[in-house]
Amino acid sequence: MQSESASTEELVRSTESLPEVKPNPFTVLVVDDEEAARNLCGEVAAETGLRVRTASTTEQALEILEQYPVDIALTDLRVPELGGIELLRRMRANFPQIAVLVLTQYGTIETAVEATRLGASDYVTKPCHVEELRTKLLRLVHALELEQENRVLREELRSRPGFGGLVGVSPKMQRIYQLVEKVSQHTCPVLVLGESGTGKELVARSIHFSSPRRNRPFVPVDCSALVATLIESELFGYVKGAFTGAIQNRHGLLEVADGGTVFLDEIADLPVDLQAKLLRALQEKEIKPVGSTERVGINVRVIAATNRDLEDAIRKGAFRQDLYFRLNVVQIKIPPLRERKSDIPLLVNSFLEKFSSAQRPVRSVSEESLTRLMAYDWPGNVRELENAIERGIALGTSPVLQVNDLPSNLQQSSGERFPGSDELVSLEELERRAIFRALRETSGDKLAAARLLGIGKTTLYRKLKEYEIHAHAAAN
Repeated sequence: MQSESASTEELVRSTESLPEVKPNPFTVLVVDDEEAARNLCGEVAAETGLRVRTASTTEQALEILEQYPVDIALTDLRVPELGGIELLRRMRANFPQIAVLVLTQYGTIETAVEATRLGASDYVTKPCHVEELRTKLLRLVHALELEQENRVLREELRSRPGFGGLVGVSPKMQRIYQLVEKVSQHTCPVLVLGESGTGKELVARSIHFSSPRRNRPFVPVDCSALVATLIESELFGYVKGAFTGAIQNRHGLLEVADGGTVFLDEIADLPVDLQAKLLRALQEKEIKPVGSTERVGINVRVIAATNRDLEDAIRKGAFRQDLYFRLNVVQIKIPPLRERKSDIPLLVNSFLEKFSSAQRPVRSVSEESLTRLMAYDWPGNVRELENAIERGIALGTSPVLQVNDLPSNLQQSSGERFPGSDELVSLEELERRAIFRALRETSGDKLAAARLLGIGKTTLYRKLKEYEIHAHAAAN
């Protein structure tokens, strides 16, 4: 398998210096008639966290495929009996979900190309290098993890309340649902605006998983988290030798998302010079990997999001106007939680269901706790509410979420949090103002206003009649 100057044992020992990789739920089948080759490939696969099964013939391989779940097949093309190409044909016909990486002898690249045409994901030339084999296995594992995550998300979005996993029945959320439903059937770019924590990525996922592209990849890219010098290679990919450390070709995220959707989160943080290249890629529907002279066609839908004012960024020269117009074909603006407080009870129930378990069976929330949750303005939006409920379930001891289970800033009553005033008013006027404010905070939702005030619905109706407060006028 290796040249005389490098034994199999030495190559196996070289894997000890590689960084430890977390175990993953995937299984690889190694098919090779050479015992040393099987051992080496098995060692490298185990180093990547894969479970390993081995076979020395195609007949053994087919028996294993019939009896056990296999996610990746690593097979030599010169394996005895049927041969690697025939094994590949049978796997494509009977086990199309398996990703295949082929091993081919030096000088038989034509056979490897044929294998790729038949559906193999990639190939490694013998004598193979441990690092190259490990890198290609990890790439397949990453692709499987992405597909698994997308499959779980598809099921989750179908089963959760609301539209595509979004929770809320307020008029503002109803408008969001209508927009998502309409744009999901088209391929035009979408720009999602909203404060941090409002659920911009969830809107993007809802669009993708409600669209005809739902079975293709959804690839999220956090532009603010990428190192400025690496953004171009991450988005567009690179070729071997493009820069120091580029030991092989690598697909960019825009190519990885082929046929699916790429979600560019915090697009305002993309450097201006990269904005021009992204604009060209979207207009021409092709990319040029770093260090390459060839262009690669792409077929992706782009959804971008930001919590910043892009029009202000354009005026300051921090964002290209032409890219803004390209991305802003359809705009979806997500309201902050303080503008749809009537959705808080639904969100709380959703998070109780999400975080409650047999060990922490919290199924409901006390009236006083809900009053505090409704009175708070939630500067961190839905994400902050989710964290508050998760904390309460983790620290609470009762099946009902109590006030003392909430974060400290929510344990004070609304009256204690509001600054005092030198104005002297009657108790009746204070009560009238409180009702007026509650109706405004809940957009006229009387039931939510009653919960916010900590009173019964009947009491609220009586007070409304007594003070001659009209819910619609108060909400506006």
